[in-house]
Amino acid sequence: MFLDLQHLGVQYPGRAHSAVADVSFGLTAGQIGVLIGPSGCGKTTLLRAVAGLERLSAGEIVLAGSTVSTVSRSIAPEDRRVGMVFQDYALFPHLDVGQNVGFGIYDWPKKERQARVGEVLDLVGLGDVRRRYPHELSGGQQQRVALARALAPKPQLLLLDEPFSNLDVDLRERLAHEVRGILKAAGATALFVTHDQLEAFAIGDVIGVMHEGTLHQWADAYTLYHRPATRFVADFIGHGVFAKAQVELHSEDGGIHKHVVTPLGELHDISPAVLEALQIGEVDVLLRADDIIHDDASPVQAQIVRKAFRGNEFLYTLKLKTGETVMAHVPSHHDHKLGEWIGIKPEVDHVVTFAAH
Repeated sequence: MFLDLQHLGVQYPGRAHSAVADVSFGLTAGQIGVLIGPSGCGKTTLLRAVAGLERLSAGEIVLAGSTVSTVSRSIAPEDRRVGMVFQDYALFPHLDVGQNVGFGIYDWPKKERQARVGEVLDLVGLGDVRRRYPHELSGGQQQRVALARALAPKPQLLLLDEPFSNLDVDLRERLAHEVRGILKAAGATALFVTHDQLEAFAIGDVIGVMHEGTLHQWADAYTLYHRPATRFVADFIGHGVFAKAQVELHSEDGGIHKHVVTPLGELHDISPAVLEALQIGEVDVLLRADDIIHDDASPVQAQIVRKAFRGNEFLYTLKLKTGETVMAHVPSHHDHKLGEWIGIKPEVDHVVTFAAH
């Protein structure tokens, strides 16, 4: 691993609980990792620990084969060859773009410094604004200048702390895709912090979901969505609800077979491996909005209690006659009114269950 965190802990004086507790994960060279979770979950504290700005209370951090942090020893931030991009960009208003980008390599020979500034500005697509000042640029351009400045010294690792939080929602995801392309073109290894799932999915090779100082899962976006390791990850990623279900044994075709029965009816097409792992009795099954299909012919009816227009679709919140609530993505030409009853059915490709609460 290029970046390797083992059983990391950060404890602030006077606090009963650790800000970060027993966190382990790694990044290979050139990989982009993302830490995501609600406010106060410890993701920024973890990023600061990697930068050398927080002391460890447990564990160690290894970067490029060298141990940079332990409980008793910590290499200074400036000696780690780590670049940082912050929420507020921290550009100097009295310096032009080229001077801002070159600030961290002021001690390089002038010719090399000028060449490197031009190289990273071209990399972020801003080669033509070198003589402009920060106030003359858009928010997205300022963010790319900050990224270019962080890349200029050729850091071993790039750390990005919610760099798009001050931008419009529509711009965030597009810029996340752009930044991913820039980082890949630069061959950079990066660790990124955000609370926005779309940003995380757009930029990350691997994503860590944090809650209350612990890392619940470290995996790619597909695995987080379809195979969440904990109830918190299942609840945090995507739109979905937990519904009570029964795992039952039925005698049929000369044998005994498991069935999963929910308030929406039985779930079909469950893989044998998943069925085998299910315990008989009551479970909570995760039903995401894309697992629920609008079907007027279905005997299961649900009442629309909330609707959110998403352009090409509605996100309906639906209440069953039995009282359970589910969510469904429905094409926007099915514009039903609040209070209306519609037919729905489950089509669950990846069955995710947890012990019943």
